[in-house]
Amino acid sequence: MRFTLIHTDTASNARCGVINTDHGDILTPIFMPVGTVGSVKGVYHRDLKEDIGAQIILGNTYHLYLRPGLEVLRAAGGLHKFCSWDRPILTDSGGFQVFSLSPIRKLSEEGCTFRSHIDGSKHIFTPENNVDTQRIIGADIIMALDECCPGDADYNYAKKSLDLTEKWLKRCIRHFDETEPLYGYSQTFFPIVQGCVYPDLRARAAETAVSYGREGYAIGGLAVGEPTEKMYEMIELLHPLLPADKPRYLMGVGTPANILEAIARGVDMFDCVMPTRNGRNGMLFTWEGTINIRNKKWADDFSPIDPQGTSFVDRTYTKAYLRHLTIAGEMLAAEIASEHNLAFYLDLVAKAREHIAAGDFASWKEQAVRKLDERL
Repeated sequence: MRFTLIHTDTASNARCGVINTDHGDILTPIFMPVGTVGSVKGVYHRDLKEDIGAQIILGNTYHLYLRPGLEVLRAAGGLHKFCSWDRPILTDSGGFQVFSLSPIRKLSEEGCTFRSHIDGSKHIFTPENNVDTQRIIGADIIMALDECCPGDADYNYAKKSLDLTEKWLKRCIRHFDETEPLYGYSQTFFPIVQGCVYPDLRARAAETAVSYGREGYAIGGLAVGEPTEKMYEMIELLHPLLPADKPRYLMGVGTPANILEAIARGVDMFDCVMPTRNGRNGMLFTWEGTINIRNKKWADDFSPIDPQGTSFVDRTYTKAYLRHLTIAGEMLAAEIASEHNLAFYLDLVAKAREHIAAGDFASWKEQAVRKLDERL
């Protein structure tokens, strides 16, 4: 994997560039739709490519490990072939999912023991077998096994959590460097910078991660309960500490405004379930603000879902029709809303790239954020 920085914004830390992988190029800043179990919920790959413009998607190690399981994925030749996706894939190590399973998991220096949410069976992720699992899944970019520390954790908990994450990171990298890809294309490994909301822990985590000289770095443990301003503060802190010539991936974030603010602070890559999850529940993101399509005010609104939208669904369907489908419980409603929201997120980062290249990102971002935060 290679990263080329193309433009930087003089009035902020925003930058745009390109990541080259064996499965294709990724223009940054980029939003990555979440395909947890090998699918982006309710969206055809054809639409992900041609209408939404997805350049890379995510798979989740925890979920894919449990089903369809490693035997099936290996026999298929990896996740790309299994799900018929020929562009890049990134896999989360499953650390966040394990964090969310706190009643049924146990952490130790050896690794993380957990029970399946499907059938209660007992499993363990060690740094070594987690790397092996992601090798079998076959992602282009794989993540370190870490503990996702709660955003409201006290300092002692956060420090112990980081101690464990850094011990695991050392073992992950050693094992990654001792093993080879399985399917004839290269894979790369991103450490994850943890440290909760404590500047000294974040700085230490960044220094440790950078010492391994990897092709990119992830920022984890944000948008997990801490105030939004604390999240921005941690990203700002890390900007000068992470190499300028390597991509930065902010994990699991977030709202459209969060994404623009993080781009302004030097972040290149994003993922979040919000576009599809919120879409399935009737929340739509538009260039004029956020819509709850269930509200009666849209019942006779025959304007496009987003007049400024560029996707097929924006050109085809009206707010009134989508509200009707949503109230009726028609499955097409979730598909339309998910496709709209994902297309909006990809359009958001595409416009950010355009304004960074044009040199007016900072002023455009301020105007855009004010609109995006409105409830219509």
